[in-house]
Amino acid sequence: MQRIIVVTAPDGLHARPAAQLAQLAQGLPGALRLSVGDRVVDAASVLAVMDLELAPGMRVVLDADGPAAEAALDAAAAILAPGSAG
Repeated sequence: MQRIIVVTAPDGLHARPAAQLAQLAQGLPGALRLSVGDRVVDAASVLAVMDLELAPGMRVVLDADGPAAEAALDAAAAILAPGSAG
């Protein structure tokens, strides 16, 4: 399951939200990945997520699988684009 979002977090994805995203991914029964262009990273890795250098206005593809995929996409989108509708 995929969802495309635009990062709206005012400071982009710095350490704290990257850690929140990794913690979310680590607790999932399936996988959560982020893609920017041709770069795909496992959201469970804080360093990999931060290496994407996500800034406001960047388009990100969220990809989740497993029984909680839709909820995972909603939660990840809330971190990357707070205040936007899922």
